[in-house]
Amino acid sequence: MVSTVVRLPDPGRPGPDLQELIGRIAIGDQDAFSRLYDAVAGPVLGLVRRVLRDPAQSEEVAQEVLLEVWRTAPRYRPENGNVMPWVMTIAHHRAVDRVRAAQAAADRDRRAAAATHTTAFDEVAEQVEGRLEREQVRRCLKTLTELQRESVTLAYYRGYTYPQVAEVLGAPLGTVKTRMRDALIRMRDCLGVGT
Repeated sequence: MVSTVVRLPDPGRPGPDLQELIGRIAIGDQDAFSRLYDAVAGPVLGLVRRVLRDPAQSEEVAQEVLLEVWRTAPRYRPENGNVMPWVMTIAHHRAVDRVRAAQAAADRDRRAAAATHTTAFDEVAEQVEGRLEREQVRRCLKTLTELQRESVTLAYYRGYTYPQVAEVLGAPLGTVKTRMRDALIRMRDCLGVGT
């Protein structure tokens, strides 16, 4: 990064005619730009530093402002105002643009971080919840008749089909289906499912 060198004006000498200098800069006069630079670099850097507060960024933006003055000198119109307010307006806009760009980048980073942030899996809470659910199911199983409990245990905990449950219990398939339906209704009511 190029450092801004500010040469202080000699208090005994009158300042340059900025209007004349900008006219000469518009046709590419580098000496005129050097003199304009000496005259406005200090105030530009001061304004930019007040907006940005960061010395390194302030120097960078001040350089950008002075380059923009060089590039846009042909578009300067004296009827729209004096040179110094025109240059300071450019400086203020550049400084504000830098602040906005930094804020937008910080906002993008925050949104990206929020989008990629996933809630950590709480294994302990999951285990406790599972244990409580199993305990509630056990309590509700105890409210069933012996035949209902056997049917549910064979079908849901051992993976038997209804015909297999009927065969193991030595009961007709219709009876097993009725026991299972009644048992599931009682389990639903006991667990509070659907209420």
